[in-house]
Amino acid sequence: MNKLKIWKNQYTKFKLKLSPQQNLFYGFFTYVIAGFVLLSLPWLQKTDIAFIDNLFTATSAVSTTGLVTVSIYDSYNFVGQLVIMSLFQLGGIGYLTFTTFMLLSTTRRITHWHKKLLNCEFTLPVTIKIKDFLKSVILFTVVMETIGAILFFIAFYNKGMPVGEAIWNSIFHSISAFCTAGFSLFNSGFTEYVDDGFVNFIIAFLAIAGSLGFIVVTDLVLWIKDRTHQLSFTSLIIFIGFAFLLSFGFIFMYFFEPTITALDGSARLYAAFFQTMSAMTTVGFNTVDYGSYSIPIILVTIFLMYVGASPSGTAGGIKITTLSAVFAIMKSRLRGSKEITFLGRKIPFERLYIATSSFIFYTSLIFIFTLALTFTDDFGLEKSLFEVSSALGTVGLSMGITGDLSSIGKMLIIIIMFIGRLGVLTFGLAIWSKSIQTEESVFIEDDIAV
Repeated sequence: MNKLKIWKNQYTKFKLKLSPQQNLFYGFFTYVIAGFVLLSLPWLQKTDIAFIDNLFTATSAVSTTGLVTVSIYDSYNFVGQLVIMSLFQLGGIGYLTFTTFMLLSTTRRITHWHKKLLNCEFTLPVTIKIKDFLKSVILFTVVMETIGAILFFIAFYNKGMPVGEAIWNSIFHSISAFCTAGFSLFNSGFTEYVDDGFVNFIIAFLAIAGSLGFIVVTDLVLWIKDRTHQLSFTSLIIFIGFAFLLSFGFIFMYFFEPTITALDGSARLYAAFFQTMSAMTTVGFNTVDYGSYSIPIILVTIFLMYVGASPSGTAGGIKITTLSAVFAIMKSRLRGSKEITFLGRKIPFERLYIATSSFIFYTSLIFIFTLALTFTDDFGLEKSLFEVSSALGTVGLSMGITGDLSSIGKMLIIIIMFIGRLGVLTFGLAIWSKSIQTEESVFIEDDIAV
């Protein structure tokens, strides 16, 4: 008992010494290792699965990516599938969110350590408090996933699926869709439902709700409670940016993708919207085969995956707000303006600094890992770029190469999925935190030609 107390105290001291970014790194890493160990247990498997594939699945689940090297349904039994679902549920709502909510419910206070980590994990505007945010996250998650499960059950049961199977599939896919995890118990994804408007609607409803972000949800909840509450500038940017990119992607998919233009009537409409929504929200489900996509639409899809949706939500990518900030810098510079503005509002320098750093680091990682994958696996540039973009954006879409990756190729995707879930800047700060903290050198200012 004394040894347990000593170990607990030592572990607490260890956590307190770490920066918030390092705590998040070790937190998500612990989730991955725990998931890997559980999935490696023989009694959770239907067939023998290589260790690298178990690690790949665990990382993909925690990062809510959805890329898989083996079939989830054919490889893992009910308990194994339950573990995978638990991992992407934890990955979806964020590290410490549930535990902090329980702490808040029992003690009605959050420790300073918890506040630091939550502020690091979730980028919040000053108008939203941590307590309100946490309550909205948990409540909204439970409500949306419950509604999604009920709707999925109706859809699956009406398709002739047995009751027990329909219940489990409904719960699994509802959580997967809301957390934009992209995991499915159907080997062919949702390709059989390409012309099913109801199923298309359910997935889009859950994925958009999750990807728009808990900032927007909290904002709306506060507005409903108090009509004098003004929606934050962040929410406004998210709404406008999401609508614009969704329309942009839909037009390209509907008019220029041969796989979709070959479909008739409503199926074409559903497919164009669904594929755009799936890439943008990073939910990663598909109703058509991406392996047969034309090059222009592959590039459009990569761009949508690259951007993603909202910060502090379940989606990946650089985020709409980051793209907006970078666009504002470019626009202001071209106009010769000294102040950086967007939609008539001045953006704080600190936010611009974060946005440009994220933009450069994210783009650099895509280049580096695509280059590395072209060395380890011979799938061609477009398929390698698509796979890396999907992994870093935690999307889960693939052109069909994931299962055929080499062991080194799988490790590259595992690393990039983990970085994508953690966030590129959080990852960088976690790695270089100590050198930044101890660096006290005084530098001479000088000029460079750009």
